[in-house]
Amino acid sequence: MVRMRLARVGSKKNPIYRVVVADARAPRDGKFIEIVGRYNPQTEPSTIELDETKVKDWLGKGAQPSEAVARLLKVKNLSG
Repeated sequence: MVRMRLARVGSKKNPIYRVVVADARAPRDGKFIEIVGRYNPQTEPSTIELDETKVKDWLGKGAQPSEAVARLLKVKNLSG
């Protein structure tokens, strides 16, 4: 199964995340298929950058968003 989830890329005590499409069996920060966005929870308000065409394309192909990504999609008014 293919999932849309967050992969951490920030340094220690500095969380920054990529929104990636990956196989559900792959490790959190391991192999992924495609990067579809970025999320920085440290800015005020939080920075959420998503490539809407890629997100809609992957959702159409059956990718399941994780709970965290589903919340980000809801904030950006994309179906999740």
